[in-house]
Amino acid sequence: MDPDEQEEWEAVFADKIVLVGDTWEVTHDKFTTPMGQAYGVEIIANTISTLMNGAPLRPAGTGVESAATLGVLVLLLVTGVIRSFALRGMATLVVMSLYVAALTAAYIYGGLVVSMTYGLLAGFVCVILMSIRQYLLSEQMQVVSAADSAESNRMLGLAYQGQGQLDAAFEKFRRSPREEATFELVYSLGLDYERKRQYNKAQASYEFIAETNADFRDVEKRITRCESLEDAVMMGGATGMLGATIVNEDGSVEKPMLGRYQVEKELGKGAMGIVYLGKDPKINRDVAIKTMALAQEFGDDELKEVTERFFREAESAGRLNHANIVAIYDAGEDNDLAYIAMELLKGYDLDAHIKEDDLLPVEKVIQIVIQCAKGLDYAHSQKVVHRDIKPSNIMYDPDTGDVKITDFGIARITDSSKTRTGTVLGTPNYMSPEQCMGKKVDGRADLFSLGVVIYQLLSGSLPFKGDSMATLMYSIVNDKPIDIKAVKPDINPALRKVIHNAIGKKPEKRYQSGKQLAAHLQVCLERMGIKPNSDGEPEAAAE
Repeated sequence: MDPDEQEEWEAVFADKIVLVGDTWEVTHDKFTTPMGQAYGVEIIANTISTLMNGAPLRPAGTGVESAATLGVLVLLLVTGVIRSFALRGMATLVVMSLYVAALTAAYIYGGLVVSMTYGLLAGFVCVILMSIRQYLLSEQMQVVSAADSAESNRMLGLAYQGQGQLDAAFEKFRRSPREEATFELVYSLGLDYERKRQYNKAQASYEFIAETNADFRDVEKRITRCESLEDAVMMGGATGMLGATIVNEDGSVEKPMLGRYQVEKELGKGAMGIVYLGKDPKINRDVAIKTMALAQEFGDDELKEVTERFFREAESAGRLNHANIVAIYDAGEDNDLAYIAMELLKGYDLDAHIKEDDLLPVEKVIQIVIQCAKGLDYAHSQKVVHRDIKPSNIMYDPDTGDVKITDFGIARITDSSKTRTGTVLGTPNYMSPEQCMGKKVDGRADLFSLGVVIYQLLSGSLPFKGDSMATLMYSIVNDKPIDIKAVKPDINPALRKVIHNAIGKKPEKRYQSGKQLAAHLQVCLERMGIKPNSDGEPEAAAE
């Protein structure tokens, strides 16, 4: 080595420990260290340098490792408050990354060797346990939520059922668990469907129960019964099914329901359909319920008009409040039936006294017609025209003498601000000429019909004859009425004049109001020497 080179080496390695070692990669392997790969001599050199500089690598104590592990566990537990699974996973990764980065920095810059094994293992176990806890809590919440939802559906179903919305109630019950409590509610709902004669829906309710528990109560028998009743409805119409009672499991019998009314029995047939005796259970009041299965009686092209006409009767008659007009309480639709609930009357209609052998005394007839005229006068003052006055629409109670006009079934609300022409809807025998010709009618048409009624009640005959509807209507329009004196020779002259004035061809020649007709009939009674007693019944005047 020449002097210059020697001097250079002395300057470089002065006061240093020099290690000489082979670093040829062919003969010596490299070792992996936190700082990268190095030969063995390099590792020895770095170790000696660290010892000489006073910064040796030292293992962390148990306290430091425990603190590091505890810290990561606390941070992981804090992430447990995050409800979103994705966000909680991201937070967990951040915590673990920070843990690894912190311990690596301690090693590089502080020479502190902290084992990550325990911290990572504890963190992994913590994450597993928190996930299991979250899953269990979620399952528990789902169970509670399902129970709350089931109870909510039952309560809503009961509310809908109480309001009469049976279909909505069934939908809520179907969403409830198929258990005993639900089956009890659906069974009760099926009975309500039966009361409303919706046998196909009642059957569906019972089948819902039978799918899970065919032995529940008597559902199998009820399914069979509903099938047979539904077939009967299809074959014979729904109105007749109102007579079908509901037999309960304990043998008790329930009456069918129509709206809120309990149907007791059939009373007869009216102009618009079958009439039933009903009871309003809320106030324990007996009512007459007039029904009509409109969808079965009319085609689709007529149904809307007829339905409107049916409820127009309730609207018009419901506005009337008079002692001689039947009171209307309620109207509605129940499944396939439209109905009107009205005052239940005593007595019978005047069809019983239109034959010659069954005529009432003259004074009683006059008293009956006076009451009818007063009732019509009130109705006309309310802009309501009956349009179908006839004996069958006049109820008479012989015990009290009370008279009630019924069945404003084809009543029209007149409107003075609009010009309308009517249609032929009345009974031909009692129709006025203007009705026969399809002209606009007013209250004087009712007074014409009432004149025909008094004519028939006194004589047992009609003032106009015809072999057919066409000839009869032609006679009403064109022919003079048969003089009542020809069929009842002993008729009082004043009474004869009143009757023929009432059935005049031209409306302006007739009585202009029911009040005027009633007053003239009262005069007739006085001229016949009859006056009403304290009970309203006629009696002969004292001589």
